[in-house]
Formats: sequence, structure tokens, C-alpha cells
Amino acid sequence: MSVEENLIQVRSTLPIGVQLVAVSKTHSDTEIMEAYNTGQRIFGENKVQELLRKWESLPKDIEWHFIGHLQSNKVRFIAPFIAMIHSVDSLKLLKTINDEGRRIGRVIPCLLQFHIASEESKFGLIPTSVDQLFSGIDLLGLDHIAFSGVMGMATFTDDVEMVKKEFSLLAALFQKLKRSYFPGEPDFREISMGMSDDYLLAIACGSTMVRIGSTIFGERCYISE
Repeated sequence: MSVEENLIQVRSTLPIGVQLVAVSKTHSDTEIMEAYNTGQRIFGENKVQELLRKWESLPKDIEWHFIGHLQSNKVRFIAPFIAMIHSVDSLKLLKTINDEGRRIGRVIPCLLQFHIASEESKFGLIPTSVDQLFSGIDLLGLDHIAFSGVMGMATFTDDVEMVKKEFSLLAALFQKLKRSYFPGEPDFREISMGMSDDYLLAIACGSTMVRIGSTIFGERCYISE
């Protein structure tokens, strides 16, 4: 099936209110444009260098979401145009994003990434450290960040109950944060969880934003930078 056909099929499975981030990492401009011409406008990338190249060459109405581990020293390169950073996993990174937002006069939407999987290799804040984290944050001082919700990745496993438990944990963290730190904040509304293999389960657990790559574009095609 073509990118267009795959994209239409994926969209048919998404309920109203769930946004699709088409994960275009490693895929060509031609493939991205096929999705674009099918109406897709939100794309996700996980490498700064690759994202910068694509941002330069592709239509400027694309909303680029950064979904990979982000080093603080690379924030300045994407701060001027990034639509959302999904992977904020430290107080240091939060402060850097805020400083860059202030420098260029932008409020940058961000999701707090939590480590909900059993795999040690994944990044993210520790769920049990929520209160400790926010006790050290001056939320009013982070005035160039729009706290938009949470993000997490489940364990790569065939154990559906394990994945469901991890997604439910992230949804519960979202509710705790909303209740305790962002009551009445309309921007704080996203739960970014679910990828090609598990997005339907993620939606059932409360996801509002799914990150789907291989189901749309096929297997990753590693391109030279």
C-alpha cells in the first residue's frame, strides 16, 4: 500500500479528539510530501540535524514535533520553529527551553516525558518524583513554556496487560499533574502515547495524541545526513 493509502487507513481508526503525529524520521521528503498532499500537517522527528534539513526544504505550514531525546545544547536550533517538544525529561532541559523561548520571543509548547516502561534504555522523568520535581520548579518563572501535557513510551513487548498498565500509569500521572499543578489550564490537555504497534490500546487508555511511523511510511529507511 502507498503512504496515502496507509495514512487514510490509520485515520479511519482514530476517534475524534485524537491527533496523529506522522513519525517521518529517516523517511524521504518525497514520502513526507505524499502524506502532506493527503492532508497531514503534523510530523514527528527525533534527530535535530535531520529535522533542520527537512524544515528548510519542506512546506512551512508543517507543524514539526520533536519526539526524541533532546540535548540542551541543541535546543537553540529548533526553538524558533518547533510546534511541540514531546521529550522534556529534566529540569535542566525545561530551563534551557524557557531561556531560548525568552531570547527569541516565543512560548514553546512542551510535554513532560515520563519513564513508564520496564526498559532501562528509555528516557523520561521518574513517575514517583513528580512532587519532588515540581517543588523545585518556579512555574511562573517558566513563562516561555506552555506546559501541554505528558508523553511516554510503553515497553516493547507482546504482553498486552503490561502495556495497558504502563499506559494507565501515564494517564493517571496526567490527571495528578492537571489536578495538582495545572488546574484550569486549557493548554495542559495532551497525553502523547501509542505508536504503530500499540496505539489502539493507548487510545483506549486515554491517549489524545499518537505517534505513528512504520504503519504509515513502512520500515525505516536510514538516510545519510
